[in-house]
Amino acid sequence: MWVRVLGSAAGGGFPQWNCACPQCRAVRNGSRPCTPRSQSSIAISSNDRQQWFLINASPDIQSQIESFPGLHPDDGSVGRLQAVLLTDAELDHTLGLLLMREGRGLEVHATESVYETLSTGTGILRTLEAYCPVTWRPVIPGAEVLLGEGLSYSAFDVPTEKRMRFPGAASEGRVVGYRVTDTTSGRSLVYLPCVQQLTPDLLEELTGSSALLVDGTCWHDDEMPSLGLASKTSRDMGHVPISGPGGSLELLSPLPIDRKIYTHINNTNPILLDDSPERMDLHRHGLEVAVDGLEIEI
Repeated sequence: MWVRVLGSAAGGGFPQWNCACPQCRAVRNGSRPCTPRSQSSIAISSNDRQQWFLINASPDIQSQIESFPGLHPDDGSVGRLQAVLLTDAELDHTLGLLLMREGRGLEVHATESVYETLSTGTGILRTLEAYCPVTWRPVIPGAEVLLGEGLSYSAFDVPTEKRMRFPGAASEGRVVGYRVTDTTSGRSLVYLPCVQQLTPDLLEELTGSSALLVDGTCWHDDEMPSLGLASKTSRDMGHVPISGPGGSLELLSPLPIDRKIYTHINNTNPILLDDSPERMDLHRHGLEVAVDGLEIEI
């Protein structure tokens, strides 16, 4: 199984257009070693690298596809992209669906809650359906689903208390993570870009996985308020911080997973700076930081 990180930043990308935090200044003026990043999404294929499946469709999807020849059309009209799996209905994970309207049709895997939000809340799917056929595949947490030749997935519910911006979303299924498995080798990837709290049940979902791409939005819980950029903490926004008691670094570093990689990284997070003490701390604990274009063989 192959995994391509199409984008590794949180909503707004890195740098974010309206931000002058230390990290955004550094990536603009080159004063510190760091790399621009687009908004988070991944593509997955079996070993043949012919059929690809997206998890989430960011607003940067057009440039992400163009940067990856594996997703380019074979004969000028037929693409290799088979379907899009959604973890939630957030704009940074779904706006890219509208940029795929020129296709002959789109298959979208989403929970009932996410489908309801995208249909009656944001209206993204209702708008998309005016341009191309959309096939909805309901995602039921715990169910094993075949995903093309050589791959399967199962979703798991990720509880969140984040305020709902749009009506119609049920509390259950608002956010899910995915375990994608190579059916030949049995090796698997867990993709978990949004998680508010790593509960014992969620940590159990990671057991036995070969690789983990996990929420790395903020380093500190009070990162945004301390910079004067927002009043909400990381947990208020639905994301467990990396550092501190109960943070993801403390809980993930002991897990026997071959590769543990942070993604969905906010522009304010110092791990975006290659030479930061925070980045070095991650490396000492055996965790990595995703960058756009990273490929992982599982």
